[in-house]
Amino acid sequence: MSSTTEAITGGRLMVELLEEAGVEIVFGYPGGAILPFYDELYHSKKIKHILVRHEQGAIHMAEGYARSTGKLGVCIATSGPGATNLITGLTDAKLDSIPILAITGQVSTDAIGTDAFQEADIFGITIPITKYNALIKKADDLSRHFEEAIKIAMGGRPGPVLLDFPKDVQLEKTTVRKATSLKIAPHHYERPKVKGDPQEFAEALNQAKRPLLYVGGGAINSFASAEIKALAEKANAPVTTTLMGLGAFPGTHPLSVGMLGMHGTAYANKAVLECDYILNLGARFDDRVAKYQDFAPNAVRAHVDIDAAEFNKRINVDYILHGDLKDAIREILPFVKGGDRTSWIDNIQSLKKNHPLDFDNSGDSIKPQDFLHRVYTKTKGEAIVSTDVGQHQMWAAQYYLFDKPNTWLTSGGLGTMGYGLPAAIGAKFGNPDKMVICVTGDGSFQMCIQELATIAQSNLGVKILLFNNNFLGMVRQWQELFYEERFSESQWTYNPNFVKLAEAYGIPAMRIEHKSEIDKGVDFFLKDNGSALIEVMIPAEEKVFPMIPAGKSQQDLIEFKDLGKLKK
Repeated sequence: MSSTTEAITGGRLMVELLEEAGVEIVFGYPGGAILPFYDELYHSKKIKHILVRHEQGAIHMAEGYARSTGKLGVCIATSGPGATNLITGLTDAKLDSIPILAITGQVSTDAIGTDAFQEADIFGITIPITKYNALIKKADDLSRHFEEAIKIAMGGRPGPVLLDFPKDVQLEKTTVRKATSLKIAPHHYERPKVKGDPQEFAEALNQAKRPLLYVGGGAINSFASAEIKALAEKANAPVTTTLMGLGAFPGTHPLSVGMLGMHGTAYANKAVLECDYILNLGARFDDRVAKYQDFAPNAVRAHVDIDAAEFNKRINVDYILHGDLKDAIREILPFVKGGDRTSWIDNIQSLKKNHPLDFDNSGDSIKPQDFLHRVYTKTKGEAIVSTDVGQHQMWAAQYYLFDKPNTWLTSGGLGTMGYGLPAAIGAKFGNPDKMVICVTGDGSFQMCIQELATIAQSNLGVKILLFNNNFLGMVRQWQELFYEERFSESQWTYNPNFVKLAEAYGIPAMRIEHKSEIDKGVDFFLKDNGSALIEVMIPAEEKVFPMIPAGKSQQDLIEFKDLGKLKK
């Protein structure tokens, strides 16, 4: 350990370590067991603290900040219930590979294990849902644990880490400012060298007549968008993305076939069935995308990933490259040849023409697909968009095209209702000059609705697009299609007046329900850089299509035009 003669408290050291790590903003909620640290944070001139209304809001804000900036997200909570309120967010960040540092207060070390007031074993609880966690027992150990946590959060496949910080350790003095050695092996955090044969990868791609690039969220974490675009254009290969990969390849690019999977485009899913070579770039063959051994049945399968645990986990592949995606593609590119794939590209265009995204836009009611497309057109696709989870999430993924990475924020792996609003707040703090839109539903919105106060307190220009069908829409859709229209506990018999609720927080709000009001509503929603909420009433019967039923494959895809046959 590296030490100095001046002794400082653990709380002061934590603040200094955060400052040295370049942390500029943290999201938190104080309480008794974390107060010594907060007292030191009060004196920081470099770190801005955002006071949230619930600890779950804090960690989702940290996620939105991290996802939209590529930086570490930091959240703070006290012991006991404060710490346990972070659990959903930690799990969310683990599944979606978001770098988060959670700092939790803890009862004094001599009280641990005594069932003290607001004591919870957050160290033990979070072992399965963090990349690294530590109970800091001595102030002298803080610098080592901090450095290990940061390196692991940001290194390799990113993810959440947690430091549990007992109150007496926050007050204890130390001269140890920097660790001289770490207790973690370098392979846990160092950027790995690419392992495998890039030339072999490229030759398999060159031989393919119908190649398809399948791009996941790892492409965004590795900042590999430019390399993927270069690879697609050089190989003249169409590109599909996962839900988490949206924005890694321009959605408006002629080679883009959009999102694949359960609610992906029909042409992307059909391209999976017809391709003869599929190259997975930073995706994990998620169950919402790939059914075991029915995925790309006619294709040679190749996989590039930084996490070796993902190889052959669900889908067996023929070629593997282990390493950072950006580095791996750079090594593949020199061996890639263009080739004439006119027939394959023409086939893709035919699939797009014959199997478009579709919905019934007749009648006077507002269709969410239409409204989202108009918002996309008005914003020119330049907004950062967060969503909650449900039908609105899928409609946003389908009808708002993303040309840039770090502009699409959603809960993909865990599917966390309540994520959208705080994630949008975190993104706005990280990108104050960009428009940030939260697309949500009347169910999800009420999960973290209290964070409207965070918007109001910070005078933050977050836009909230609230689709209201007075149902848990995706639950209702499944009940109608697969449970013989038994709508068990999916309808809200009471919803608040969302417009008055927003206005109570000083947020301008409007409610529309007729198609003739769309233009007026869009203009109100996007008229300036300030906050706004628009409540859009939509039919409860509106569904998300295409759809692959759970447990089925691309061969079982249901398109909008198939709905009548399905009901029969």
